[in-house]
Amino acid sequence: MANQCGAVLGHSMQQLNTRETVDLCEQFKGKTLLVVNTASRCGFTPQFEALQQLYHDYREQGLVVLGFPSNDFRQEHSDEARTAEVCYLDYGVEFPMFSTTSVRGRNANPVFRALIDKTGEQPSWNFNKYLVSADEQTVVHFGSRVSPADPAFVAELEKLLGQGG
Repeated sequence: MANQCGAVLGHSMQQLNTRETVDLCEQFKGKTLLVVNTASRCGFTPQFEALQQLYHDYREQGLVVLGFPSNDFRQEHSDEARTAEVCYLDYGVEFPMFSTTSVRGRNANPVFRALIDKTGEQPSWNFNKYLVSADEQTVVHFGSRVSPADPAFVAELEKLLGQGG
């Protein structure tokens, strides 16, 4: 099935704090994606609230938020159970979260390698955001300081959702 999707979704990834894997193509093909590298001990961690709100507000229109915890910047717990607690209990995250992984450099997971290839932008810190069109042809990068509630960010999201998602 993976060959039906592009470089972003053509992979299986392990879910956070489980042994379950998700075929990204099978689960999320045709959806507009917001892919975020997260960390549970970062000054930007409260962005989980705005990410969850976006997911809640736009999932019926085809948005899926995909969270990838990473310790690339030394701000993620070494225990995935603690990371899951921060995401699911502290912030009420309902969108898919994946196992802690690298998101930059040659060790980056294949999803982030594809995002970096498409934008020329690798995460410079936690909570970088990549909006991906439903056909995976358009990828727009936003840095950590851009809130998921920022009007320009929401406008770009709505534009991509309007392209069919």
